[in-house]
Amino acid sequence: MDRRDFMKTAAGAAATAQLLTSTLRAEATAVEKNGMIYRQLGRTGERISAIGLGGYHMGKPSLAEQESIQLIRQAIDRGVTFMDNCWDYNGGVSEIRMGKALGDGYRNKVFLMSKVDGRTKEAVAKQIDQSLQHLQTDHVDLMQFHEVIRLEDPDRIFNEGGMEAMLAAKQAGKLRYIGFTGHKDPLVHLRMLDVAREHNFHFDAVQMPLNVMDAHFRSFTHNVLPVLNREEIGALGMKCFGDHYILQSGTVKPIECLHYCLNLPSSTQITGLDSQAVLDQAFEAVRTFKPMTENEVAGLLERTRDAAMQGKYELFKTTNHFDGTAHNPQWLG
Repeated sequence: MDRRDFMKTAAGAAATAQLLTSTLRAEATAVEKNGMIYRQLGRTGERISAIGLGGYHMGKPSLAEQESIQLIRQAIDRGVTFMDNCWDYNGGVSEIRMGKALGDGYRNKVFLMSKVDGRTKEAVAKQIDQSLQHLQTDHVDLMQFHEVIRLEDPDRIFNEGGMEAMLAAKQAGKLRYIGFTGHKDPLVHLRMLDVAREHNFHFDAVQMPLNVMDAHFRSFTHNVLPVLNREEIGALGMKCFGDHYILQSGTVKPIECLHYCLNLPSSTQITGLDSQAVLDQAFEAVRTFKPMTENEVAGLLERTRDAAMQGKYELFKTTNHFDGTAHNPQWLG
């Protein structure tokens, strides 16, 4: 890299660092007695843990059901309140296991979120009811439209009855808040927000990839996160490790990935806590977290820049490997 390129890269990293540190909310350092950080979820008034438990990993065949239940309950006992899941994760196994884990009074200790893939009125209504059955609850706190990854997804959701079914479920008390998720391109997220405005609808939460490499390639951090903060929509981060691929780059350590995500002006960072070691690692990241300086953020982004530029380690953006609805289009309705 010549001096001109270096200076340009350094300036870009510094600008990102300034954005992230200047908008980091003061409550990011508010650690409660159990050692967890809690933050506001947009304008809802809800406070949720800064680390969220990813539901997908809880249903993996390599993880025994009882071990999964034990990990979920241990996470809750140690201060995690945000529970992530989805109607389609592992054929419903992830929700079923979480439903069992949330028995014995645990349901009242958490903010429970799940997702549906449907775009039509019939598909959304059916999947919401199936999720509630799996989770053994009469309502979830947040239900989201899953995998909004195509430019036409917003049109289908708002014009083919998907949102109508979601609002009807809310009216019936089956869910409290509404959001959407996606991992492909910030342009799709922005279009979903635009279409929502056209329909005079305000989302309560939006989920998207937030990690040390995102700032360099199809950046949700640059393009979507400021919009969510401005409109007081809860920002839910995911893909901290890019399903381990980011760590394979050899440019960053797990604890650095987690500290970077905790430094973002988001409500929670959802991560798969599928072993005792990974669970302990997440709590260690919270325990040792301090708001990062601009120089610290800039240095971390500079170190990951070359690896990140082509999206090589963010395969959810550049391939369809993680696109469940691409492999199963019937889920959309």
